[in-house]
Amino acid sequence: MSTAVVEAKPEPISIDPARTAVIVIDMQRDFLEPGGFGESLGNNVSLLQAAVEPIKALLGGARRKGMLIIHTREGHRPDMSDAPRAKVERGAPSVRIGAPGPMGRILIRGEPGQDIIPELYPIAGEPVIDKPGKGAFYATELLNILRNRDIESLIVCGVTTEVCVHTTVREANDRGYRCIVPGDCCASYFPEFHEMGLRMIAAQGGIFGWVSDSGKILAALD
Repeated sequence: MSTAVVEAKPEPISIDPARTAVIVIDMQRDFLEPGGFGESLGNNVSLLQAAVEPIKALLGGARRKGMLIIHTREGHRPDMSDAPRAKVERGAPSVRIGAPGPMGRILIRGEPGQDIIPELYPIAGEPVIDKPGKGAFYATELLNILRNRDIESLIVCGVTTEVCVHTTVREANDRGYRCIVPGDCCASYFPEFHEMGLRMIAAQGGIFGWVSDSGKILAALD
C-alpha cells in the first residue's frame, strides 16, 4: 500500500490514494452563473469562482494518480415529486425551484442550469450523482459506489462550504469515512460562513475531518 501524508489541520493525515476518492460537490451552472438558482436567492454568484481553479488543479493531480473522482449535482425530478414543499416554497414564485429561468427550469435534472460548469466537467468514467438534498449520501447511490471501490478516505470540495459540503462531510463522518476538506477548493456566498465552516470541521481535534488546501494535497500525491 502506498501512502501520502497531507499537511492539514488539526494534524497531518496519511492517505492511500488508491482508497481515497475526490468528491466535487455541486459545481453547477445554477449556483455559479448569473441567472441560476443561487442568484435568484439574492446571492453574488461571482464569489464562488474562487474555487474553480483550485478544483481544476486538484482534479488534474487526482486523475494522474488514477483516483476515483465523483461529481454531484443538486436537482429534482422534472415532475418534482422528490422536492419537499418546505424547500420549494422559499423565495418569490417566479424564481423558485422548478420555475423557468435563463438556463431552463431552476434546479431540475436535465436542464442546462443543473449541469456542471464547463471548466470542471467530468471526464469519461467519473460518476455523476444527482442528489435531491444537501448531503451527497441522502437518497443517492454514493455509499454503494464508495463501498464497491473499497474507499476509506474522502477529499471533499465544492459549494457551498457551509451547506452542501458541510452536510456531506458530516454524513461521511457518521459513516466512518475520513474527510479532508481543501479550503481553497470550497466557496460560499458568505465569506464569513466559509471561514467558520472550515474551522468547525477541524475543531476539537478534527471532529468532522481535516482541513488542508489543494497545494498541500497535490504535493503529497506527487
